[in-house]
Amino acid sequence: MIKRRAESRIKELLTRFPAVALLGPRQVGKTTLSLDLIAQSIRPSLYLDLERPADRAKLADADAYLDSHEEKLIVLDELQRVPELFGVLRGIIDRRRQKGARHGHFLLLGSASIDLLKQSSETLAGRIATVELTPLLANEVAEAATASGRDRLWLRGGFPESTLARNSAESLEWREAFISTYLERDIPALGPRIPAETLRRFWTMLAHQQGALLNASALAAGLGVSGQSVARYLDLMVDLFLVRRLQPWTSNPRKRLVKSPKCYVRDSGLVHALLGLKDLDTLLGHPVTGGSWEGFVVESLLACAPAGTRSSFYRTSAGAEIDLVLEIGPTERWAVEIKRSSAPTVSKGFHLGSDDIDATRRIVVHAGAESFALGAGVEALTLQDAMQAVENAEIAARKF
Repeated sequence: MIKRRAESRIKELLTRFPAVALLGPRQVGKTTLSLDLIAQSIRPSLYLDLERPADRAKLADADAYLDSHEEKLIVLDELQRVPELFGVLRGIIDRRRQKGARHGHFLLLGSASIDLLKQSSETLAGRIATVELTPLLANEVAEAATASGRDRLWLRGGFPESTLARNSAESLEWREAFISTYLERDIPALGPRIPAETLRRFWTMLAHQQGALLNASALAAGLGVSGQSVARYLDLMVDLFLVRRLQPWTSNPRKRLVKSPKCYVRDSGLVHALLGLKDLDTLLGHPVTGGSWEGFVVESLLACAPAGTRSSFYRTSAGAEIDLVLEIGPTERWAVEIKRSSAPTVSKGFHLGSDDIDATRRIVVHAGAESFALGAGVEALTLQDAMQAVENAEIAARKF
């Protein structure tokens, strides 16, 4: 079994919070991870899959049933199927707190953000911590330590069934089925009534523009819908952890800064499936190569970043540009340039942008086999070394 980075974080949070929510897109490995945590635990546990009618029936009187298992860690999978449970959980947690039992009661698994999941005014604020489980990362897949293994992960993406498929054809087939199922079943089950074909076109258009500035009016014109509809579609895809909306850095009022966000389809394998890119050669010859690699690196670094890290990009009308800005803790501000080349160079715009934001570290993440100094205070790092640098920053932030 692949060791997931989120595992230790979940264990730690369960010692401090009454409930922990493990969130991420479907098929990313939430159930597998939760069952592994149960198997490791010496504490009694109860697992309920809320997609199973038999398990949902047990919660007909949820208060009574959950109270009868008070001594157990209760895992509720696919919580979005029973959103009314949020109010019940709030009451149970508050009663147990009054008895002195303050942590480790519930592990909640969901395929969307908490706001979308609960679909009500009930809140677990102060009672719940959240952990996002991303698709598999390069530092979780042993084969990705080599350039060929890393590129295979980039091509196939990080959903375990896609990553671990026997060959590229089976991987692509799985991803195409995943996309269809999400559009035709999973999204409608959450409530939104958007034609599957419209949402597929929207998703595909975003894939074509991977890493580009959001042009909502162009998307609306291409889909034949209003700008408000485009905003609604984008909000939905962000809440489902399928699309990332990276906001511009806006802390310099003296500069004419770009104000539109950049958008990424978060899993590189889904980008390639949406665009019909079947193998690495086809991918490397396609115009999306640079944007796809950039998105792959952005997701990898943000998955390793400390809680509370602020991420953005920097671009001015004068040509200063930074692909990713990481503000880690109170003192660190990293400027990150992302290059598919194994012999990277940096532009004048990167240096200008780094000066503008007072970057404390300047990094170029590249596709080569080793890290080295580029001069002028810039480090050229491999993806693995860049991820390690961010993880080291997380360790330092915890000590701080």
